[in-house]
Amino acid sequence: MTTNTPSSSSSRSSSVGPVLVLGGTGKTGRRIAAKLSARGVGTRIASRAPGRDRVRFDWSDRSSWDPAVTGARAVYVVDSEGPTAAEEVRDFAALAAGRGVERLVLLSARVWDELPDPDGTLLATERAVQEAGPEWTVLRPAWFAQNFTEAPWLAPLLAGGELRLPAGAGREPFLDLEDLADVAVAALTEPGHAGRTYSLSGPRAIGFADAVAEISRASGRTLTYRPVTEDEFRAEMAERGFPAELTEMLVPLYLHIGRDGSAEPGDGVREALGREAGEFARYTARTEFFPQPH
Repeated sequence: MTTNTPSSSSSRSSSVGPVLVLGGTGKTGRRIAAKLSARGVGTRIASRAPGRDRVRFDWSDRSSWDPAVTGARAVYVVDSEGPTAAEEVRDFAALAAGRGVERLVLLSARVWDELPDPDGTLLATERAVQEAGPEWTVLRPAWFAQNFTEAPWLAPLLAGGELRLPAGAGREPFLDLEDLADVAVAALTEPGHAGRTYSLSGPRAIGFADAVAEISRASGRTLTYRPVTEDEFRAEMAERGFPAELTEMLVPLYLHIGRDGSAEPGDGVREALGREAGEFARYTARTEFFPQPH
């Protein structure tokens, strides 16, 4: 795990201005926004589609950045995942600093620190936030447990009864997003997290077969996991209509899991919150996997 020394300004905090949550309707953002609101923290939810309770923010439309960030005291940053993500985050972070934002909390990924990165592109968004000026915290999560129900390329396979992935018998310490949200809220609102990079995961690594068996028990449905080759996965993703760009992003991630490349649990949840991360069974116990249409 990569851990940086907290800055001397880590005790600084302010109650003035809301917390801006980029991707505020997404998997991580909506959970963070809900927990901030439950604490009584002023929260500004940002998404590409504005609404009564959210502001418009679009990485591809820079005119939307300033209205969204002006007046905020902290920002949860989720990048665009596109080829210009690092440039966008760098420019947005500079704008945020100029508008008086005190804290930036970036969603990164554990795997970006584990895969070969000869040209330094995988961690470029982290550097963009770290060099911007405001206090920063980087969150490097493991594979989300909630991907089984919320990832559009994964959940339909599970619902169909057979999960077919090129991950072999590899193991992953799947992270409950409730834990990630708790860490993010702490970093956005409490002292002691500035200059920290948290490696976030569940407490132990399990294989996809184990995860699917646990979901099968929790849901009462017969579900199976079948390892497939890279080429089989590519062909099946194409047959299901997913773009090749998504498939080529996923293949090395699954192969990395297949090599047990991320099997070692991270201790970021305990470091940030003083408690252990939740087991995968905690996620399955409270999740409705196959809701019936009304």
